[in-house]
Amino acid sequence: MVVRRAGPPRGPVAVPASPTPVRRRSRSLRVLRWGILVAVWGALVLALIVLWFARDLPRPDSALDATRRPSLTLENRSGRVFARFGDVVGEKLHLRDMPAYLPAAFVAVEDRRYWEDPGIDPIGLVRAAWIDLTAGHIVQGGSTITEQVAKNLFLSNARTFRRKVQEVLLTLWLEQHFSKRQILDIYLNRIYLGSGAWGVDAASRVYFGVSARRLTLWQAAVLAGLPRAPSRFNPRVNPSAAAARARDVLTAMVETGVVTAAQARDAQAKIAFPPAPSIAAGWFADWVAAQAEPTLPLNQDAILRTTLDSRIQSIAETSLATTLDGPGRADGIGQGAVVVLDAASGAVRAMVGGRDYASGSFNRAVLARRQPGSAFKAFTWLAALQHGMTPDSMVLDAPLSIGAWAPRDFERRYLGEITLEEALAQSINTAAVRLLLQSGGPRVVAATAKRLGIEDRLPDNATLALGTGQVGLLELSGAYATFFNGGNRVTPFGFSAYGATHPPVPVIGAEQAAEMARMLRAVVSRGTGQAADVPGYFVAGKTGTTQDSRDAWFVGCVNGTVIGVWLGNDDDRPMRNVMGGELPARVFHDIATAVR
Repeated sequence: MVVRRAGPPRGPVAVPASPTPVRRRSRSLRVLRWGILVAVWGALVLALIVLWFARDLPRPDSALDATRRPSLTLENRSGRVFARFGDVVGEKLHLRDMPAYLPAAFVAVEDRRYWEDPGIDPIGLVRAAWIDLTAGHIVQGGSTITEQVAKNLFLSNARTFRRKVQEVLLTLWLEQHFSKRQILDIYLNRIYLGSGAWGVDAASRVYFGVSARRLTLWQAAVLAGLPRAPSRFNPRVNPSAAAARARDVLTAMVETGVVTAAQARDAQAKIAFPPAPSIAAGWFADWVAAQAEPTLPLNQDAILRTTLDSRIQSIAETSLATTLDGPGRADGIGQGAVVVLDAASGAVRAMVGGRDYASGSFNRAVLARRQPGSAFKAFTWLAALQHGMTPDSMVLDAPLSIGAWAPRDFERRYLGEITLEEALAQSINTAAVRLLLQSGGPRVVAATAKRLGIEDRLPDNATLALGTGQVGLLELSGAYATFFNGGNRVTPFGFSAYGATHPPVPVIGAEQAAEMARMLRAVVSRGTGQAADVPGYFVAGKTGTTQDSRDAWFVGCVNGTVIGVWLGNDDDRPMRNVMGGELPARVFHDIATAVR
């Protein structure tokens, strides 16, 4: 048997076939289809995400014309600004209107790559995002100037990722619709720079009293340092911090080539802030603003020339503070109030509503209602004059009982028959009650007080003669003006613009007013108010002390100026034997000596 070995196959050998061009095209088409599908769905998801973030975005074109609160600027009687309310916005300026170093200062310290970046600074954004991610919440913004415009014009200050995405969307819109110069214009005219000032021109006028057109280099650096923290770097609140921040801005300007090192050193040496206006006149400012609001033009800025005399205001503040911090502390006096007004017109020259406006703006001169004690007796004496008596008429000082009530004087001694003038000078309680009864009773006396300006409800019993009703210091001082201006009722006021008129109204005869002034003069010359006297000047007034020394008053007049003083405690806690003829009369004396 012959075995044959298998040899190589005859004929051509079959080789595995490679993919055909048709199969390759089919695979490419599948990849392309998936790519298109992923792209479409990705774009759709991205669009939905953008729509979710943008669903409550404001309309940018309308937000550029955002409204603001109209401002109210108050000037004292000499024309000096002492208070502002609302939003202060200055003249709208373009970059060409400003010194070149003013916008350059903001760019140097806020966004050095402003002129090159597309509105979003990728480097700053990545850095801020890393810090935010590691912290677990938004702690750093990395905002460009354009982003700040988007945030300040359209968005809240909430630190959320959603708000940040919205900021980016609005930033891109701004970059598309405005040039870099226009965006910087918007920024410099809309940025908040503290003290109610929006924009560089308003801030320039608030802090330096000049237009932004005339800012110096160091002043521009101060303003450029404010956006980061307007309250902390406010030159009125913290001058040292503002100066330090301005030096940082000048250093940044040197680093960016805006100014030379020598120019920066020269500017740093000139940093000096004008004294900040006192906020202690805040009680007066609040009172005037409330009075003025109904009369101001709607949605318009307003400037009011007020009746405030800043010199008298400062004297009143100092006198009250010195009393409260000195002898008042030992006597348990926690608060006080002072009003100074012109007797002829009712124009208020000064108003102190408490110990310290910064720690509480409650105005005790206007809003508090306290028992006036014997300071109310003037109206009982006036009712007696109108009932036919004179200062020389006699009234009995002797024990008196009305039911279970028996009025007594502090000294608990009786003088018998004395003149009305002497009874008022010595503030005799039994005489006051007898005069009230002889003049027609409490309703007649209450009506007399009302004619002079006491609007508060008063008790309908004989205790009214001793001042058991509750009144305000301002209205009591205004009522006293009638005794010193010939018999005219005045309405205390702080301004007379925009149609507001305050004409005096005759309510008592000139002769009766003169008789009241004569008797009130006796109180100061030889009675309970001698501590208020100013030698060589006509000083008249009345003391008032309530039960347990809970309130102490002195209201009087020197050379046509009425001064009212109240001392006490907000919680009605008794003071330590403080009487109206003591510390209140001394406060009156200090102010009267300066304003006579």
